[in-house]
Order: sequence, then C-alpha cells, then structure tokens
Amino acid sequence: MPPAQEASRTVRHMRAGPGDAGQRIDNFLMRTLKGVPRSHVYRLLRKGEVRINGRRARPEQRLEAGDEVRLPPVRAAETGTNRAVPERVLSEMRQRILFQDARLLALDKPAGLAAHGGSGLAFGAIEALREAYPGSGLELAHRLDKDTSGVLLVARDRASLRLLHAALREGEMDKTYLALLQGRWTLGRKTIDAPLKTNIRQGGERMVKVDIDGRDSASTFRPVRRFGTRATLVEVDIHTGRTHQIRVHAAYAGHPVAGDEKYGDREFNGAMKALGLRRMFLHAHRVEFTWPDTGARCRIEAPMPEELEAVLEALARM
Repeated sequence: MPPAQEASRTVRHMRAGPGDAGQRIDNFLMRTLKGVPRSHVYRLLRKGEVRINGRRARPEQRLEAGDEVRLPPVRAAETGTNRAVPERVLSEMRQRILFQDARLLALDKPAGLAAHGGSGLAFGAIEALREAYPGSGLELAHRLDKDTSGVLLVARDRASLRLLHAALREGEMDKTYLALLQGRWTLGRKTIDAPLKTNIRQGGERMVKVDIDGRDSASTFRPVRRFGTRATLVEVDIHTGRTHQIRVHAAYAGHPVAGDEKYGDREFNGAMKALGLRRMFLHAHRVEFTWPDTGARCRIEAPMPEELEAVLEALARM
C-alpha cells in the first residue's frame, strides 16, 4: 500500500498489503499522512475517526495484510510545516552513529532528545536522522524515553523493520540498561514481575503504575557497583517494553532511579544534583539480537555518557 504524499480533504479507504503487515496503525498513519503532527494523528485515533475493517482502531493495533483502513479527512490547516532541524543537531546525529549497514542504523541517542517529534516538539531523533540522511526511508524500530540516552535502533527499509518488530514481539531481542538507583540494593539478581497500567492521569500528568489489571511486565536487575548505602549502579534487562517500565519497577522495589522527577525521591534527587547530575540516570547500554533470516548475530553498545561517569566518580569520593 503506497503512502500518500500529503494530507487529504476526503475520506479514503486503503488496503494493507504484505509490506504493511505487523506495523502499528499509529506508525502507519504518520507514514501515510505526511506533514500531519503526531498529536493530531493520536487525536484522530482517540476520536475513533480511524477504522480498521469497520472497527475503531486502537493506537497499538497492528495491521494485517488485507486489512481495510479508513482514513478521515484532514484539512490542510491541520498539516504541519516541515521545520528544518538545526545544523548543529544534524552534525551531532552523524557523530552519534554507533553502527550502520544496508539494513540497520543504530544511534547513541542523547538524553533530552525525544525519539520522535510531536506533542509540542518540532522534531525528534527520527526526524533529525531523516534530514541528515535524506531519501533513506528510515523508520524507528523501537523507542526510548526523551530523558533516556543510549542505543536506538532504526530500520533502513520496511523488510528490516518487520524483522526487528518480530524480534521485539517474540522476546528475541536482549536490551540492557544501566541505571543508578537510590540506596543499597540487597536483592541480588532480582526479576521484578509486576503488571503495569499506562495512561493513568494524575493531576493532568500521564503516569504508569503497578496494577493487577495492567499488562504483564518484567525487568531483571543486577547490581554492578555499590556506593555504600547511598546508591547502587545496576544493569537492567527488560523482558517487555512497557512505557516507563524500568523507572516504575525500580520505584516499586523501593529503589527509584536517580534524577527521575516523576517516580523518584525528591531528597535523593537533590543530593545527586549536588554531585552534578543534571538528568535522569538511565542509559540504554546494549542491544543484542539475531537476524532471523540469516542467523547473523548483532550486538551494539553505547558507552556510558561522560556526565554520568562523572557522577559515579563523585559518589566514589564521598
């Protein structure tokens, strides 16, 4: 199903082809409705204006070959203008490429940069990469929180994107993070298996909470380095990819992530800020997976950022 090049003022019905199978409807819409802000795409979904086979589409719903997608009219006034990404950002993106070949590009995403634009953001990592590498057909294989740094995988074509999504769905992609947690972690190697409920609104802010009615979520924590009773550096393997998963599971275990203003401890965050921490201490350190069609193993690592290393050094001197 070829993507439309611009927004339409009339209802359209499109048939999903084999190349669209497995893609989330929200991602399909952003690829199809070129220039429409991400926030408006989600508004269309919330209002039930997008339908798959006559039924209201959910943002996380994945397409199957043969699905009929109803696209609502989108006025020209609703389309966004293509604002250029600053040259300094494009230069940084090029310098932060960890790995690239004909199928895959891996970026060491800096903290403070969203994975994608929308919700008031002019651009994110994927928009910057597309501008840095025009005509490349780049698509996000997964996402990282804005305040999380580290390995972000980007597919170069639709076939590679489907394989990466399949690896994620089947739990065949190993993703390891580094996090600094409050207090002395005494649980050893511990898997926090606690369901998470997303999209909870609290004081107008989106929150994620452990809830028996939530989706299955599991994270395995391993202590790497302890700093007395003050803090512990841990590695975390995530077995599911829920929003804010590590942050909520860490807080649930009584050891919130340093610098986490949403789920963390204010006093601890203040102490870490005094040591130079200016962001959340969460870093996507390593991704490993096997390409299912070739059997080739891929392992990509992003070194810990210097500003986080400096915090650990300051802790060690105390």
